[in-house]
Amino acid sequence: MKFSSAEELLNWRSKAVTIMGMSGVGKTTLANLLRDDDWFHYSVDYRIGTRYMGEHIVDNFKREAMKNPFLRELLKTDSIYISSNISFDNLDPLSTYLGKPGNPDKGGIPIAEYKRRQAQHREAEISALADVPLFMEKSRDIYTYDHFICDSGGSLCEVVDAGNPSDPVLATLSENTLLLYIRGTEDHSADLVERFRHMPKPMYYQPEFLDHTWTSYKQQHGIGRDDDVDPDEFIVWGFERLLHHRIPLYEQIAETHGYVVEMHDIPKIRDDKDFLDLLTRAIA
Repeated sequence: MKFSSAEELLNWRSKAVTIMGMSGVGKTTLANLLRDDDWFHYSVDYRIGTRYMGEHIVDNFKREAMKNPFLRELLKTDSIYISSNISFDNLDPLSTYLGKPGNPDKGGIPIAEYKRRQAQHREAEISALADVPLFMEKSRDIYTYDHFICDSGGSLCEVVDAGNPSDPVLATLSENTLLLYIRGTEDHSADLVERFRHMPKPMYYQPEFLDHTWTSYKQQHGIGRDDDVDPDEFIVWGFERLLHHRIPLYEQIAETHGYVVEMHDIPKIRDDKDFLDLLTRAIA
């Protein structure tokens, strides 16, 4: 959704914004803050982890529990109940399910299984983004919120055709919401990588990019067998390359469909007024 002036934005009675950008640029922090000022917070990752991949996640928990003889008997007799306690701020169940490819002795899963789960995530993310208009309506009709903010996953740019103005996902988002790209800088890249190292989040790679990254990692580290890949080292190494891969995609989406603000502007926002000031400057 584009605006001819900042005044047009301010006169928009029920505002709706989709914030997008790399994992760690402050999307969820911003959305949580606005929730206190009558903005409905729709988390795409939460929707993925509950509605579209919840069963996969719980089945994986059960699969691991069945390896324990004690838990196995309790599960088979329906004596215990296993569920996922995913939340807006804790996406560990989804991250754990997506897993890390590599050495099984270090917690890795086969690359073929990793790709299968990646494909599941792609379909789930597209579906969760397509649900935005539905939740905009729910936020007003059921919960009586005035405004709506979509907290998109860091992989939004990977599941759309960034260069296609008619991409169905982008068309849905831009017809219903203002798209706001929170842009990081090269200076922040190292910080984001370190943050990811200590607190990894769900990651999605385009299939071609994953194949190239997987092959390049093994070649550069002199690794022949998939099972010899250190899964923790690979996901951090891959995330750093993913940062650079995604920047031009997000820039392309913002140029066609939305607006850009800088990552260092987000911590300065204290309330709804500050956020609207940021939007008006972006439009101007």
